[in-house]
Amino acid sequence: MSIARNLKAIIFLLFIIFILSSCSRMLGHGVLLWSTDEPSIPSGTVLPVHIRSRIDNVWVVGIPREFRTMGRGNDKLEVPLPKLELVGSKRKARARAEEFAPYALIYAETLQDGLPIRATPDNTARRVYRLRLGETVKVLAHARGGIPAIGTTGDPLEGEWFRVLTEDGIVGYCFSYRLRVFEHREGPLATLSHEQLPPDDPILERILSRTWSPEHYGTMVNRRRIDMEELSHNWHFDPGAETGVASIRLSDLERDFPYNTIRSTGSQSWSFEGSTLQMNLRMENTLAVQFTESGGLLRTLIFVSLPQRVDDIVLSETTRREGLLRNIYNHGPIFTSSNFGTIILQPDGRFTWEDNMLLVPTIIPAYAIGSGTLDMRLHVSGAPSELYLGAFTMRFDTVGGEALVDFLYSFDAYGLRIEYAPQTSLDGVTVVRRASSPIAMYFYRSGRPDYSGLTDSFLFDDDVFFDDLFFEDQLFDNLFDDFD
Repeated sequence: MSIARNLKAIIFLLFIIFILSSCSRMLGHGVLLWSTDEPSIPSGTVLPVHIRSRIDNVWVVGIPREFRTMGRGNDKLEVPLPKLELVGSKRKARARAEEFAPYALIYAETLQDGLPIRATPDNTARRVYRLRLGETVKVLAHARGGIPAIGTTGDPLEGEWFRVLTEDGIVGYCFSYRLRVFEHREGPLATLSHEQLPPDDPILERILSRTWSPEHYGTMVNRRRIDMEELSHNWHFDPGAETGVASIRLSDLERDFPYNTIRSTGSQSWSFEGSTLQMNLRMENTLAVQFTESGGLLRTLIFVSLPQRVDDIVLSETTRREGLLRNIYNHGPIFTSSNFGTIILQPDGRFTWEDNMLLVPTIIPAYAIGSGTLDMRLHVSGAPSELYLGAFTMRFDTVGGEALVDFLYSFDAYGLRIEYAPQTSLDGVTVVRRASSPIAMYFYRSGRPDYSGLTDSFLFDDDVFFDDLFFEDQLFDNLFDDFD
């Protein structure tokens, strides 16, 4: 009986020891990333961590003696999970605190509504959070950035990338250009409450995350009539989420609109507070931008969100042109006419045109040198597309510049047929009509072949293949008419 009582006593004692050890056991030590108010513990302090509550999303930490307040019976404190970094041993936590010390007291306040926090320190990186005007973030570290934030002039903005922590626990990277950086040692930190923050606006988020191009860019893409020279200017509307300065860049307009915040003014409409600028989302990919000009008139411009980035559109168009150029080269690369000279193509699009004096100056300017670059910038539609495969521009070298001459073209088994396309034949980059008195020429591939075995009906039957002398006779008549 006594043995049984002793055994029960031992078991009870072991149970009490287990309970006491469980209560005093810690997860380790961590570094406080965001200061606390009650009691006031500065960021960068090493704290013992007892419990991690996934339900309440907090750490339960011990309060060091130097931070305990009189009359406070509890020596424990709850800290939101994102605001403390659990490290491990006390030694490792102290080493981490020393590493964090240069940033421990550093906070920043945003000076612009909508300032983005990004997934990586890169101006093109995914946006993970949008700061509100006056919102405070904790600076965790400097970061070496990739593509910097760009100002309205196209130059990189002054500033640096910070790794930051928001009050809600979002961690990401923010550019410092529109941040007010300050130190905070103790006492309550002035932050915007959730009641003070404007509600999230997912439609505005989409607008700020997109690139807005002038309406005619959209027309070019939809019609597949890409003008690379026009696209190269990259005209656009930028809401200025990075800078607090909205900007419009067009061929005939350059305007900047500094603002404080973007406020909703109704269904899918917003105003840029501090400026006359307003915008309205008319369709999913169409944005109307309005502002007051110096004379008091309200001006409206339409911008569109393209299905691809401008750089990708340029790349696709470049690939298309290279394919067309390769096709012409493969049909030659030497084309010869007994009266209009010889065109020799290079794989890179360079050409020489020898003995072309008959076309100077009526078609080829007198100041043009007999070499240049073949540019596949043109398209064909309407009546010309029934006779010709496409069109190209011959960019003749000149002293200090170049001279552009446009031609329609087609192939057959024996050579190249080209027809001069004056400016009156073009609508933008598309040849839409033939000249009133067409001037056409035929060039045989790699010199004139022997056609002694072919019948006249084959040569002249269907207006597709003709002897070059026939075309040259027609051109002589047209040229002499011009000289008369």
